[in-house]
Amino acid sequence: QVQLVEFGGGLVQAGGSLRLSCAASTRTLSSYAMGWFRQAPGKEREFVAAVSWRGLTKYYADSVKGRFTISRDNAKNTNYLQMNSLKPEDTAVYYCAADQQLSTSTYAYWGQGTQVTVSS
Repeated sequence: QVQLVEFGGGLVQAGGSLRLSCAASTRTLSSYAMGWFRQAPGKEREFVAAVSWRGLTKYYADSVKGRFTISRDNAKNTNYLQMNSLKPEDTAVYYCAADQQLSTSTYAYWGQGTQVTVSS
């Protein structure tokens, strides 16, 4: 069982930056691919970014390419989502996820989410 906790959400003005962190309870985080998803009010949850267990392969949604960067530090059992040039449409609850297979959709373990609000 992997428990995930997100940190770093908050309120930021458009054009600003935030860095989300996701801490995992397992010491074997290096065995898992990690992903970030988000869900805006009234919308379905959508894929944002994912990184393979060694950090060599990364996927991004088209809407965040060039603005968001996913990374991980397996020694700290943590992965990160650096979000730059934020837009009001990035406002959502952001969820961290982990799975033994890298994908843009299917993850076995999920965090509780952290709110990101971008004001115009």
